[in-house]
Amino acid sequence: MKRQNGLTLAGIVACTALATGASAAEKVTWNLSVWGNARAVTAGIEKMRDDIAERTGGNFQINIGYGETLSPAKENIDAIKIGVIEAAQFCPSYGPGKVPAWTVLDLPFLPTPTLDAEIAVHEAFYDNEYAKKDMARWGAKPLMSTALPQYEFMGTGKPPTELEDWKGLRVRALGGIGDAMIQLGAIPTTVTAPEIYTGLERGMFQAASFPFSDSFGAFRLDEVSNWYTYNMHVGTLGCQFVMSEAAWENLPAEYQQLLMEAKPGAYEALKAAYKAGDDEYVPRFDKRGLTRIVYTPEQIEKLREIAAKPVWEAWIKEVDAKGIPGQELLDYVLEAAKKAGS
Repeated sequence: MKRQNGLTLAGIVACTALATGASAAEKVTWNLSVWGNARAVTAGIEKMRDDIAERTGGNFQINIGYGETLSPAKENIDAIKIGVIEAAQFCPSYGPGKVPAWTVLDLPFLPTPTLDAEIAVHEAFYDNEYAKKDMARWGAKPLMSTALPQYEFMGTGKPPTELEDWKGLRVRALGGIGDAMIQLGAIPTTVTAPEIYTGLERGMFQAASFPFSDSFGAFRLDEVSNWYTYNMHVGTLGCQFVMSEAAWENLPAEYQQLLMEAKPGAYEALKAAYKAGDDEYVPRFDKRGLTRIVYTPEQIEKLREIAAKPVWEAWIKEVDAKGIPGQELLDYVLEAAKKAGS
């Protein structure tokens, strides 16, 4: 944690500051790292930042560093561990070996069709013992979900109007979504969000998976694409905003309470931003002349038969080999989804 005393703290100095303690009367600043610019996915954390600043009279400030200015996207949780930053956007699929239990949230076709269901599942998962152990190894704990909407694809070349058309396509698809695309014969590649525009433009891959409202438009992928899927709903990524456990414990109790009280409003702002993004970007894609691919119910059913259960079973075996009970984790998530009414 960094105090507003005129000093800039980084690296090991930041680690020392995290351990010193703070009182509610002192001014406290958290540095929070995100990639990309301000967009739908950051609307919730921005709302939380504003509410916290207002309710503390400016004594507790959350400084959001956009565009990887505070830490590279794949190293955000590492930066939390060494104390360089207090909080960050984090996607388990950017480093699946770091928090293997959390990759259950990346599995394709999980029964979380709505943002409310997804948020409920993620919040429930925060209490899972294996989820806690994974985060604890990095000195981190979850703050709130990014609740990314269902992913679609946008790309170049011949539109894959038939499921067979995916065979041989090189696609940017992370986590379980990438595993699902393998079942269709596609070749997944893992690159971070800021790298996708250039990758599509240069033909390094032919398609990329993203949610409409957060990223296709925000990262301007429609400028270098000629088609997009509209109802594939292949899944989403279990990305979170996480915080340093030391920074959290170092906060005065009233500041901790304010962070938790700010979450409902942050989630409402996040959902509103996603809706506004859909309302803005989807018509823009059509206006640009991109081919909209709408799969038939029969194609969607076939897609799920091919790509859901096999990927779930393979994931269970993979994490079982790491000493993590995959079936138990999956059942935990499915039960949470059931309770959420999905």
